[in-house]
Amino acid sequence: MTDAVDERPTPWVGHISLTVDDLAGAFDFYQRIGMRPIVHQDGVAILELRGGTHLILQPGPTEGGDAPFDLMVDDLVEVRARWSAEGLDVSEIMTGDIHDVFVLTDPDGHRFLVYNSHVAGPV
Repeated sequence: MTDAVDERPTPWVGHISLTVDDLAGAFDFYQRIGMRPIVHQDGVAILELRGGTHLILQPGPTEGGDAPFDLMVDDLVEVRARWSAEGLDVSEIMTGDIHDVFVLTDPDGHRFLVYNSHVAGPV
């Protein structure tokens, strides 16, 4: 019996943050799109993405616009169709050379690019 070699990249993104107008509403929204709830208390909410990255939500004024990070999913067509059916604000899918992508807009007006995955190896 041999020990398996861990082929995953060494670093990963630990935390990303976003300022939101309505902390409770944002917490619900990000759960709705599939993030795992970790903490929700006065002044901060934390949700987990695949791979263990934590999204930290903090209340404050926001003007929306392009989000400071993007999202990636395994099945872009299925996820876009499901989110659209749930009434979320999603664009049509745009085809690219490396990724296909659509835009998801959250209740604060943050626009997220949502890409299809082309992961190379274990993550």
